[in-house]
Amino acid sequence: MKIIKRDKNPKNKELIEERQAPSPKSEDRGSLQLSKNIDENYEKFQNFLQESTDAVFRKFKLGRIGIDCALVYIDGLVNTDIIHNSILKPMMYDISELEEFEELKSNPDIIYDFVINHVVSVAEVKEAETLDEAMLLVMSGEVALMVNGFDKIIIVNARGWPARGISDPETENVIRGAKEGFTETLRTNTALLRRKCKDPNMVVKTIRLGRRSKTDVAYVFIKGITNPMLIEEVEERLNKVDIDKIVDSGELEQLIQDNSMTLLPQVQVTERPDKAISNLMEGRVVILVDNSPFALIVPATFSQFFQSPEDYNERWMLSSFIRIIRWIASFIAVFTPAVYIAVVTYHPGLIPTKLALSIAATRAGVPFPSIVEALLMETTIELLRESGARLPKAIGQTIGIVGGLIIGDAAVRASLTSPIMVIVVALTAIASFVIPTYSAAIGLRTMRFPLMVLAGLLGLYGVIIGFIIINIHLSSLKSFGVNYMVPQAPVIFQDLKDIVIRSPKTTMRKRPVQTHPIDMIRMDMD
Repeated sequence: MKIIKRDKNPKNKELIEERQAPSPKSEDRGSLQLSKNIDENYEKFQNFLQESTDAVFRKFKLGRIGIDCALVYIDGLVNTDIIHNSILKPMMYDISELEEFEELKSNPDIIYDFVINHVVSVAEVKEAETLDEAMLLVMSGEVALMVNGFDKIIIVNARGWPARGISDPETENVIRGAKEGFTETLRTNTALLRRKCKDPNMVVKTIRLGRRSKTDVAYVFIKGITNPMLIEEVEERLNKVDIDKIVDSGELEQLIQDNSMTLLPQVQVTERPDKAISNLMEGRVVILVDNSPFALIVPATFSQFFQSPEDYNERWMLSSFIRIIRWIASFIAVFTPAVYIAVVTYHPGLIPTKLALSIAATRAGVPFPSIVEALLMETTIELLRESGARLPKAIGQTIGIVGGLIIGDAAVRASLTSPIMVIVVALTAIASFVIPTYSAAIGLRTMRFPLMVLAGLLGLYGVIIGFIIINIHLSSLKSFGVNYMVPQAPVIFQDLKDIVIRSPKTTMRKRPVQTHPIDMIRMDMD
């Protein structure tokens, strides 16, 4: 999906403004202006929200002064204790006990400022000067407080919606490392980052995306490390997004990525705050979307998808060994079925004689050529994997194991496939699970299907052609201005310390060059 650009046509702009309006009744832009008459403002709120049963309207008097006041908020998005104890009680009862009360009765012009500075006991208080601004904040979980005689609305932060607690990351489990993951609440996620990095140079900027959803999106970077050109690129792409709704980071990822015609992700996704902080320290930008527990990290390179936070918590030799296994597993997951088809169909002479005779004997009763056999088995495995992922956890694991055993055994007994084909498919499936990033793993394992077709048509020549095409494609990709295959192509020798082999921590004194950070030094051993 391409980034939607804003239309410069004035007529189209008017249509966009009309779509952005909170209600069809707001075609007259003058109706969005606030009045000094509280009844008019109150009625405007009711016109917008009268059909919503979760909208709460409350009129009351300001102490013994008797000035009309009103509250508007959405039930379920606010903390009612704050409303009762910090707004209603002080304004209806406590204000009459203040020493300044007599002065307020004789000088009502100062009541608005007095309410803000002396009555409402909430830390965050803002003002709204238009109705649409106030409506947006009310729909975001804040309280609109109106005082008669003033054409401004006091916005009180009383947010308190139900939220899921911090729990273990579902998709990035580690044996040694932090056990907390992001949640669906944006401020909880930014707090998790602040807790792990107390540097005041870590900047959190928030914008709203989605003409109707008005979703809060925060992008985080560390001033003094992150390259300003990268920050400008992120801001430009976010500002170009023009769409009705953004409800998850996955939708935003598709709108800001460089190339949509690829199977591999160009944005790294994580639900681990420690991983996000590590990337911030390397000069990258982290994007958080309200209502989504997954953060986006840009720019992303191909080698990043083979790294895990656990790699940096273990000794370098152990981490390097595990990374080598991951890279080997990726080749097995992508090329093994295609190589098997090519060798069995076109190049049996490459196989040792005894093994070739054994494979031929097991395939004696199979009625399909190897390409059809492989496609059937690989498709079956994908069906089992997908069904297991969509079912409840306990049932899904059972279905995957039992289904694989029963179908594999039945297919061999019915001579629909050979035992060696079952081994190849099982090895491929296991290898794809070794890759730590789900989005990269699913993209790599999808590549094996066109490779199997090329192997069935051209043999090993087809596999080699497919391998060349994949490398050309990967080398042509970019992620926010950074080459996708760095530091392998083009070669950056300094960054090769943290690719397949993870060098000792004491040798990794500089940040990766690929992100062009301002401050290159991250460790001083002198």
